[in-house]
Amino acid sequence: MTAQEIRLCGLLLQEHFGEMVEKVGTHLLRSGAQNLRTIVQETNLSVDLVKKCLCVLVQHGACCFTSGRKGPGSPTEYRACCDRILRVLRYPRYIYTAKTLYGDTGELIIEELLQRGHMTMSSTVKTVADRLTQNMEEGHSMDYSEVSSTFSKLVETHFLQRCPPVGGAGTSGSAAPAAATSAAAAAPAAAVGVAPPTPESFPECYSVPHVSLIGRGKRQLVPENGEDQRNAKRAKMDTETHGDEGIYWQVNFERFHQHFRDQAIISAVANKLDQTSSEIVRTILRMSEVTTSATAACTKPLSANEIFRSLPASYNIPRHILDQYLTLLVDDPVRTPPAGAISLPIHTNLFHHRLLLYFPDGVRWEDWRKRRRNVCCQSAQSSCKPGSSHDRVHRAGEVSPFGFFTRTDLSTGSHSHLLIRFGSRSARIFRLLLRKRHLEQKQVEDFAMIPAKEAKDMLYTLLSHNLVQLQEIPKTPDFAPSRTFYLYTVNQLPTARMLLQNCYKTVANLIERRLFETKENKRLLEKSQRIEAILASLQASGAEPEQLSEVEEMISAPEKQQLDVLKLHVNKLDSAENQVDETVFVLESYVSSTSTS
Repeated sequence: MTAQEIRLCGLLLQEHFGEMVEKVGTHLLRSGAQNLRTIVQETNLSVDLVKKCLCVLVQHGACCFTSGRKGPGSPTEYRACCDRILRVLRYPRYIYTAKTLYGDTGELIIEELLQRGHMTMSSTVKTVADRLTQNMEEGHSMDYSEVSSTFSKLVETHFLQRCPPVGGAGTSGSAAPAAATSAAAAAPAAAVGVAPPTPESFPECYSVPHVSLIGRGKRQLVPENGEDQRNAKRAKMDTETHGDEGIYWQVNFERFHQHFRDQAIISAVANKLDQTSSEIVRTILRMSEVTTSATAACTKPLSANEIFRSLPASYNIPRHILDQYLTLLVDDPVRTPPAGAISLPIHTNLFHHRLLLYFPDGVRWEDWRKRRRNVCCQSAQSSCKPGSSHDRVHRAGEVSPFGFFTRTDLSTGSHSHLLIRFGSRSARIFRLLLRKRHLEQKQVEDFAMIPAKEAKDMLYTLLSHNLVQLQEIPKTPDFAPSRTFYLYTVNQLPTARMLLQNCYKTVANLIERRLFETKENKRLLEKSQRIEAILASLQASGAEPEQLSEVEEMISAPEKQQLDVLKLHVNKLDSAENQVDETVFVLESYVSSTSTS
């Protein structure tokens, strides 16, 4: 865990959960696993406050707890999950994806689960139905059955999953959403396992319980003085049962990442070939999205008949045209692998075609040879009759990494980082080393058509920033400089990790700038919110237009202009955070897939 990751995690915790939670979470990230007593001593916070902070972290999956390392009876230790905290940055993308696939109902379901960490199905359905009813016209309301249907669809497609039970008690995977102090106090008693279980390790991870929930959403009235407190007490005293008590649900982030990867593959196929081929690939990925693991190297084997039957009728693709497209997808015309190998071009492990902006030549051929025999065996087992297109089995797999994408896509904007920071000639040298693998300084000068002095300075600049590496190949064992070849090369994995750290730093700077802008204009923002609240109350009570105009004049024209400028700046910063997060997703996927392979 690097300093940039800890800094970004601290900013995300502070923004979403407050300063106290940020202090405890950052301390756990820096110090590793610690028990409750040590956390209290080193953070100088009260025991109750630390328990509440730990409860919040556990509730949202940002902290896990296990039994002590000294054996049975030792204090429970808490450990912060850096990867889970960084997922907070991707919350808007998860919510937007749910809205695109399942409408407003799916959007609110995912939003509620992300805000509260985990919830039961009945409470989620009630809350979402009430929120939808609140935005409907007078006299209309949302039925619980409609929200339950959307919830079931999200579970069927694995976007939602059950929280794993703790210690076999049949409760949720973290802590039940009760009072913070009681949950934190109950955590040590439940931590009997060595490591927290994964949701997929339980057979009922994606099974929806029968919930007896009948009714419609209720429209919330504007509470009077003290009415909101009475409503909160009434909600706590509500003991109505629905049949799903103790079964909590959470968002399956890996399934969302698999969806992002599939959409990137479909977009890359459409850019490379045409829209029809991308729809065929979309059908293959959709048929295998639930049966294929998110970390699998290839999808479920499918025959041409299965693909043809699963194609939507609106595509109007005849069978012989489908066979031609499948043959075109299998026979990669851009990069032909060595003789005897089978090209299966739809790569599902290196996730995003924009990764090629940094690594246009894929992985080394040595890595390809190690996996060649296993892939050929899988292909032989999945083939029925050689030469029979009707019995051929197609899969989205990996043999020639990145072989599917064109070199035109690789060169377009491939080195924006080097182009902006070091100039176009340095980007040309970097692209040349990626293509040629190993080059001497004289060869770089000739191929890049750059004067010797400038090429030498650029190479040393790239070398000092760890963007290129220098490899020594001696002719004799004494490593004499006059009898040694000095070859420049690009090691892709360290470069990806360095760019990933730069992206973390960029996101942290954007968040700090946004918080600074908001803090500097805090008084103006509070005034604007008060005026908007007054206008809303007056409009609800049926005030006259003259009264509304008088309230609107409480904020002057320069203040309105300053508010517009502030909103524009904040929107730009938010948009930049989302764009950088897309690059973070690409680089994280590459690093994780390369490390596991």
